[in-house]
Amino acid sequence: MIRIIKFDEDSPLSSDLVTLKQQHNQDHILFHFIFNENFPHDPPFVRVVSPTINNGYVLSGGAICMEVLTKQGWSSAYSVESLILQIAATLVRGKARIQFDGKSSQQYSMAKAQLAYKNLVQIHQKSGWYTPPKNEG
Repeated sequence: MIRIIKFDEDSPLSSDLVTLKQQHNQDHILFHFIFNENFPHDPPFVRVVSPTINNGYVLSGGAICMEVLTKQGWSSAYSVESLILQIAATLVRGKARIQFDGKSSQQYSMAKAQLAYKNLVQIHQKSGWYTPPKNEG
């Protein structure tokens, strides 16, 4: 498990972490990283465990939509530290927000995350990856 406790201080996600700490005594976003036997030649499987995130390229089950987390986008030259920084930046760029409204019936699970990831890979193999303009982050 990996905890990310700091995001761009000017981002709404950073403000949300302050609220999360005040309301739920949690000061981080918790991720589950799974490294298979082919690591570092294959990317790890990464998903959000808690809290529930809206936007930020976080899919159902907590899977994360990032090309670098696929075999085609991964490089064995990436370090775990650089991947963590890329994930944090992607959440901010995707305008991730912690869901506080109490309507969160969505529970992240490994099965849902793996299914969402499989679907994501299939979609992007057909249509490619969208790279936002630099002015969008």
